[in-house]
Amino acid sequence: MSSIMESNPSNPNSQGSNATSSELHQISRLSVIDLGIRALQDAGSEHICKVCIANGGSCCNGCRHLVRGLGCQLRNTSCTAWLCGFLKYLLYETGHLQEWNYFWEQVPGQDYREDFTPEVVFVDNRLSIPSIRELSEALAADLEELARAHIAIGFIITLREKIDKNIDRLDTCRHDVKKQARIKRNIKILSSPFQRFHKALREYQLHGSPSL
Repeated sequence: MSSIMESNPSNPNSQGSNATSSELHQISRLSVIDLGIRALQDAGSEHICKVCIANGGSCCNGCRHLVRGLGCQLRNTSCTAWLCGFLKYLLYETGHLQEWNYFWEQVPGQDYREDFTPEVVFVDNRLSIPSIRELSEALAADLEELARAHIAIGFIITLREKIDKNIDRLDTCRHDVKKQARIKRNIKILSSPFQRFHKALREYQLHGSPSL
């Protein structure tokens, strides 16, 4: 990973002209992607992705950069920043979703399955997600059990999309306390079958280390 340096506010490529030089740090586009991938690895995203893919919900289906047997051949900022409903839920419950969203809001040029991000960008915070892999494993185990119990095609993917939409709605009505409370209740109901996850989350919140 390339080093991160303080930016020069006179640099014409600098973003956020209102920020001072002490607030901004220069980082390469490739390092931004690397930070995102490392954060997803620390979150244990592969456990959840495995369940989604097994149930026909791969977010990469049809992408021209995906090669069968080899995987992604051209990682970009857009795909790295994108979270499915289950990953959003994981970060939402652990209190890291706002940090994730804020970091990627600083990265310009994201597009659908590609990016036009400059080779150097300027950010005023680092992305630092602690290891919560045990929580991801617990959530994946819950999802696998739900998939076995509900033979209806697309059940897991439908649940993922419902959770995704409700979490997104929280941001759009952030100043409406009543709507926020109603949406949080919806999320609680949708996530009620995640018994292993909730047990692990309680352990994490109490001790910082889930006990599965």
